[in-house]
Amino acid sequence: MIEIGRINTLTALRETSVGFFLNEPNGHPDDDVLLPNKYIPEGLRVDDDIDVFIYTDSEDRPIATTLTPAVMRDEFATLQAVAVTNAGAFLDWGLEKDLLVPHREQSRPMTVGQWYVVFVYLDETTNRLVASSKIGKFLDPDVQDLYEGDEVQLLAYERTDLGLNVIINNRYKGLIYANEMFRIVRPGDPAIGYIKRVRDDGGIDVSLQRAGFENVEPNAQRILATLKAENGFLPLTDYSEPGEIYKTLEMSKKTFKKAIGTLYKERRITLETDGIRLVN
Repeated sequence: MIEIGRINTLTALRETSVGFFLNEPNGHPDDDVLLPNKYIPEGLRVDDDIDVFIYTDSEDRPIATTLTPAVMRDEFATLQAVAVTNAGAFLDWGLEKDLLVPHREQSRPMTVGQWYVVFVYLDETTNRLVASSKIGKFLDPDVQDLYEGDEVQLLAYERTDLGLNVIINNRYKGLIYANEMFRIVRPGDPAIGYIKRVRDDGGIDVSLQRAGFENVEPNAQRILATLKAENGFLPLTDYSEPGEIYKTLEMSKKTFKKAIGTLYKERRITLETDGIRLVN
């Protein structure tokens, strides 16, 4: 069955003046899908298989394209609003026809030029692909596949009083606490993170850094790289303000102290009263 909103491998059945008609092997003729001339790759012939993305045209008919959109069905993505009409907001997702976010699916009114995290789904009533910025209702509450220490893909989508809500692995909701944000991540930004804790209530605490000693080595390397860029000296010590350390190295004071301890034991830096110095 041809799936709207996904990449389908279809067979070229016949060529017409407007393009090739495609379908699955033994597909019903009523399900034939047009691949317009402008998307036909050179050398395509009848009976050839071709990978195409299926969506709907302005008359809500399924249509094929060889373009790959920025997001597919049942996925989250950050997209820019390019128009707002009585029907809703339209987002640029890399195809000729922009992606609609109906007004009822906007967590707040959208504005042209702004970027939004949305979920793309198939509206079963209209059979159209649409998007929603009401992220919470599309996240899976069953988090039994996640374990502490797992490396995960993140997409930040919302600031709260506690910190930053993120989408984990295109499926689950997670939280990075504000006091653990040791580098800048904004709503709409992708990132690599680590599961810090799976709470009894099903909530997921996420960190941008590996826990414990595993986190020391990469940060030790960052300190060395920064020292080399700053002619071998950084005016940072155990007594420096956390904000000053973060501004310079994008890491917490606790992580900084662990990393310089490692570097000092390895005799790669010396500790001075006003900073740390690279050993030549």
